[in-house]
Amino acid sequence: MNHEIYPEPTCACGALLDQGKTNCRKCRSRDRWLRRRAAARRKDGEGRGEIRRPPRAPRGRDAAGVSWT
Repeated sequence: MNHEIYPEPTCACGALLDQGKTNCRKCRSRDRWLRRRAAARRKDGEGRGEIRRPPRAPRGRDAAGVSWT
């Protein structure tokens, strides 16, 4: 059997792969870490003011029962 026709599967980093795998364990964990960091960066900018509201506090003057009349 000629190895040029059927090369050993390798990862982008050069590691040999098991049958049916596309990435090695190291590269899979790095990709997972990058996805989690990207999601955390997206989440940081959303709803900061709403999240920092004290618990059970009214959201505005009308909700607080303030009457100016």
